[in-house]
Order: sequence, then structure tokens, then C-alpha cells
Amino acid sequence: MAEILVTGGAGFIGGNFVHYWNRHHPEDRVCVLDALTYAGNRSTLKGASNYELVEGDIRDTALVERLLRERGISTIVHFAAESHVDRSISGPDAFIDTNILGTNSLLKAAREVWLDEGSGREHRFHHISTDEVFGSLGPNDPAFSETTPYAPNSPYSASKAASDHLVRAYHHTFGLEVTASNCSNNYGPYQYPEKLIPLFLLNALSGNALPIYGDGMNVRDWLHVEDHCRGIEACLEQGVPGETYNIGGGAELPNMAVIDAICAEVDYAFERIDRLADRFPDAPAARGEKTGSLKTFIADRAGHDRRYAIDETKARRDLGYSPRHQFGAGLRQTLDWYLDNEAWWRPIIARQMEA
Repeated sequence: MAEILVTGGAGFIGGNFVHYWNRHHPEDRVCVLDALTYAGNRSTLKGASNYELVEGDIRDTALVERLLRERGISTIVHFAAESHVDRSISGPDAFIDTNILGTNSLLKAAREVWLDEGSGREHRFHHISTDEVFGSLGPNDPAFSETTPYAPNSPYSASKAASDHLVRAYHHTFGLEVTASNCSNNYGPYQYPEKLIPLFLLNALSGNALPIYGDGMNVRDWLHVEDHCRGIEACLEQGVPGETYNIGGGAELPNMAVIDAICAEVDYAFERIDRLADRFPDAPAARGEKTGSLKTFIADRAGHDRRYAIDETKARRDLGYSPRHQFGAGLRQTLDWYLDNEAWWRPIIARQMEA
């Protein structure tokens, strides 16, 4: 039995990881440390077992040290981060505080308990990062690899790049056993509805506009969150300390293709699911109209990266990782999850409207 600390485990990817770890490692105990900010949600962990939720800030180094000592934790999986690019443009300070200072706090605590106190305990600090640290690709540029130079273009990606460098430094300077992974755009259950897929799904159900930045042709690689969890598991079990691994979904698509797929899936859902029109009467599909009628082009985001793409050769070769979810099937599964879990997202929408 292992004791694992999952930071940000009440958020989207962290929460999915807790559920995944429960299913595949039921003997392990998971300690979730989450500040429960706007994107953290206790109900995301509903149905999980053998876990404890500690409400606290990763910048509280003394708290993290106490958790590591008292619970005999040997693994940290670090998800906690501010991650929404738009928010980083309007308010970068929170990104500096959480993503840089918070990561440094965790590293200090891990160093103190695992190294300086001489426990001799085998340990692992796994850091979750993003493909955005590599900047933007041209249409014919090769995909990002682990050796691509960093060139972050937003306050969010710059703060994640800084945290990546800190993790690397703690390994090379102090000998902390670390691994890191850079993922592409995640989608799936429990995603806070400010990101593209859940935002557009729920807007479509409510008959609200689908706001498209610029010409809608920015390209992203889409990764189902369960595949991401599998990739992290492979990093923990087979990754070499000091190494970084790219985790991708193998679905490089322009935003317009994703938006058109969302519209088509919503239209089809109203054909295949009984009484959906009664539940969501404001949706165009409830009246037999096309969801695509809600598409609205708006001014592009400042500094909007044009293209991201992931080369996951190293993870395939060294970890045996490959994505299992095809984007079309994963998108339908995601839509069905939101349709089946109104009780999860309705309170979030209500809080957004009150803010």
C-alpha cells in the first residue's frame, strides 16, 4: 500500500486522476490537498474511496511538511495550478502565486521531509505541465518534443515554464527524485465550464452564443483526460527520475473542427435521447434547428498561440504509452457525461451567474 499526495485533486484533471487511481490501485491511500478555489469542487470526488480531502494551500509549506510526515507519503502528484489563459491575461498575479510560488513551496517541503531529515524513503515528485510552455508552432513546424526550447507567450504558460524549471533544478541541485509531463488540451468529465468543450456544450444546451476567437483556425492536440491519467501512471511506474515526457492525444484539430463536432453531437443527442427537448427547451436543437446557428465570431485573444502539437515518441518508446480514446467517441462520451450529471454543473453555472 502506498500513500499518495495529490495537489489540486478536487479540480478537473486531478479529480479524474483520483478516480482513476482508485480504480487501478484500490489498496493505495490518497490524500487530496486542494484550496477549493472557483475551479475546485468537493462533488468532483463523489464516489471515490480510500481518500481524504484536506482543504489547504500548496503555498503553506508547513502544512505540506506535516502531511508528508504524518501520513508517510512517498509520492506527490502535483496538479494544483491556475490554468485558464484568459484569466492569466486579466489577472496574472494569481498565476505567479500559485504556479511558481506554490510549486516552490511543495518542492521545499518534499526536500525537507524526504532528503534533509534523512528518512531515506524512496520518493517521487511528479509535476504536471502543459504544451503551452513551448510557444506557438507554424503550420509546417514539427510537433513539440521534450527538447523543444521553451517560448511561453502568456502569463499562464510563462508561470508553468518557471515551475518546470524549478522542478528540474530541485532534481539536479538537491537530488529530489522528480519526473514531469507536458500534456496537450485535456477534455472529459468534471471540466470546469470555462474551457472550450464544456463551455460550448452547456451554451448549446442553454441557447447561448458559442463565442469563437478570431477565425477559429487555431490548432490544438486533444487528449482525453483518462488517457492523460494513464500517461501519468506510466510516468510514476516507469519514468526515469529527472526526465520529462510529452503526453498527447493524437488528435490535432483546428478549433472550428472541434466546434463543428460539438454542434453535430448536440444535434444528434436531441435525436437519440428521449425528452431531451423537455429538459433543455432553449437549445436550438429542441426546436429542430441547428446548434451551429449559435456560432459567433469575436475578437481574437491577445497573444493567441496559433498551433500546438505533441510528439509523444518518447512516452511511447520508454513508457509504453499511447492514447486509447478517439476524439469523436471521446467527445460523445463527454457530452453524455454532462447530460447525465446536471447536478454537478448546475450549481457552477448558478455561481457564475451570481458573480
